[in-house]
Amino acid sequence: MTRIIEDNGVYSQPDYSSATALSSAANYIMNSPEPFTHTFRTYIRLRENGSLTLKFWHSNSVDSTWDLGQDANGSEPGGEWSIEAAYVSDGGSVPDGTVTAGTSVPLTFAGSRTKQVEAGETFWSDEASLELPEGHYLAFTWTIKTSSPGKTLPYNVEGILVSAYDGPGNLAGQESAEAFSLSDKLLVLPSYIGYKKQVAKKLVFLGDSITQGVRTEKDQYSYWAARIAEGLGTDYGLWNIGSGWGRAYDVAADGPWMNKAKQGDEVLIVLGVNDLDIGQRSAEELLRDLSDIIAKIKEANGGAEIILSTVPPFNFAEEREQAWRKVNMAILTNPPAGVSRVFDIASVLAMPAPAEHRIRAEYMSGEYDPHPNGTAGKAVAEAFLAWY
Repeated sequence: MTRIIEDNGVYSQPDYSSATALSSAANYIMNSPEPFTHTFRTYIRLRENGSLTLKFWHSNSVDSTWDLGQDANGSEPGGEWSIEAAYVSDGGSVPDGTVTAGTSVPLTFAGSRTKQVEAGETFWSDEASLELPEGHYLAFTWTIKTSSPGKTLPYNVEGILVSAYDGPGNLAGQESAEAFSLSDKLLVLPSYIGYKKQVAKKLVFLGDSITQGVRTEKDQYSYWAARIAEGLGTDYGLWNIGSGWGRAYDVAADGPWMNKAKQGDEVLIVLGVNDLDIGQRSAEELLRDLSDIIAKIKEANGGAEIILSTVPPFNFAEEREQAWRKVNMAILTNPPAGVSRVFDIASVLAMPAPAEHRIRAEYMSGEYDPHPNGTAGKAVAEAFLAWY
């Protein structure tokens, strides 16, 4: 298999696999009027617990454009900042801001407990060993310091799917929840949470908020990517890089988000909703972007298998509905070169014809919100696993 991946990419550590189905793609960037020192603690359900060897990779860049790009653009490099301290801990069975006493393991970077991060840099942590009991969360805590105002740290600002806390100052080594507050729309994590694990196949799920799981219940992992990971079992690695507001033209720009997509033995692409909606792309433009993505993944990794999904229904109307229908017809009948298989997610979520551009009411996150809920996640995962 040919893999032409940047030297510091995930494939530079072939013995590691993604440890969680949670996406930590970045779609926003901190823009502070003054320098800050702040600590972020996040609780993550791992795919396996027990005696773990962990390693973290980070890309200091924004992956996908937020809204119209007035605040954050896809492939925008992060600024300079530093890791003052970072720990992995047993987060216990209840994500309440505390960590289990005596379990915190400091992370190092080339042997140092601190790390100066340059603009747009990618880097790995050193290995860290942690014993994590069954049913317990991994708590990842790090303190970030900036030395200047302006744009610095990329993160994800979409609806938080896991319990996360943050607080001012250097609190990374603190076991209690004192001075931490529950985070709101502030997911600040490394780009890749890996554990030493040999797997039969490494899957990358590339998509927008629907792949990320936005609007599903916090800490429940009920979105379809997480349910598929559970159904496949841990012999399959799954790296979810779904990003809220993400669109195909962000990936086709061949920046940091695309680099992540190139890392899989198999890549499932579920994009198009935001291209047709806020991106105002035509059917022809979206299909061209999807073709470019597939061609670039195959160029970098000739053995990668590409699963292209139809565009999920999102209650489009008028010309957006017509573009949605045109794109999905092309995907089903004449997919771009390089596609191995097509998964028809639209048929799972859609109302019966002629209203198949609309998502079933029972699958909506709210009366006016067509993001698929956890019930929809179950339906999509069951359909995918039966088809796969």
